[in-house]
Amino acid sequence: MKVKQISVFMENQPGRLSEMASALGEAGINIMALTVAESSDFGVIRMIVTDFEKARKVLKERKFTVTETEVLAVEIPDQPGSLGKVLKVFAENRLNVEYMYAFVSRRQDALIVFRFDDPDRAVESLKKTKVRVMTNEEVLALAK
Repeated sequence: MKVKQISVFMENQPGRLSEMASALGEAGINIMALTVAESSDFGVIRMIVTDFEKARKVLKERKFTVTETEVLAVEIPDQPGSLGKVLKVFAENRLNVEYMYAFVSRRQDALIVFRFDDPDRAVESLKKTKVRVMTNEEVLALAK
């Protein structure tokens, strides 16, 4: 039920983000979800892409530092209060959300990507609710 996320660490320089996105585009890889965290010297780009292995290869060839992280993609109703209900489940189960970002989809529901200190416990806590944790295959199928 976990989704592969690619993380790219790069120096905070003009054009470097463009180089990364262009390299993926030239390779025919679609970025499905993306978040950028930065400091004055470097940035961390976290992405869900349509072809993880190919993206890793392309980026490493361009001298980017790349890592794999497992995250959860959670489907919730796109209505006020839905995110709060899911976060309450995590709080009640004493799960730490390290970071999260939204996921664009053509579906009616909202998709949120979460990174946890204990992803297996997060999955277990959500099994007790009506919240759906998507598989990597289900997430990738959204790009089609």
